[in-house]
Amino acid sequence: MDISEELVQTLIKKASAAKINSYAPYSNFRVGAAVLCDGDQIFVGANVENASYGLTICGERTAIFNAISNGAKQIRAVVVNTDVDKFKWCCGACCSVILEFGESVQVYSSKSDGTYEKKGIRDLVPFAFCASDLQEKKISGPTIMLSQ
Repeated sequence: MDISEELVQTLIKKASAAKINSYAPYSNFRVGAAVLCDGDQIFVGANVENASYGLTICGERTAIFNAISNGAKQIRAVVVNTDVDKFKWCCGACCSVILEFGESVQVYSSKSDGTYEKKGIRDLVPFAFCASDLQEKKISGPTIMLSQ
């Protein structure tokens, strides 16, 4: 599932541009993301913070939910872009959402200068529970009844 260098650079530019729409008044840590879907469709998103921190949503999940809301069914790659001069990777929640759409999704951490690093989603969360785990054979054993 290789993606051309030209397409990777397009995704980085779109993720960087999406970062402009970030709402990060608490952390001042802007994140933009671009998601490559089937048919080479690209969807973007930015992080949106909330004073109730648990309600904050990351740029990666915003982009993925944007893609799915617009009819995409498969995700090939996710590109993350921040304002710092280090490669930053997805949080655990975002990795779990990415993993929902396949164990072969490629994740790119990018800097605004166009440089990037690439990892497979399973490199980021090698042991995470995912949809394929639900298909595994269940062990039958005694049913435990709790007394009332």
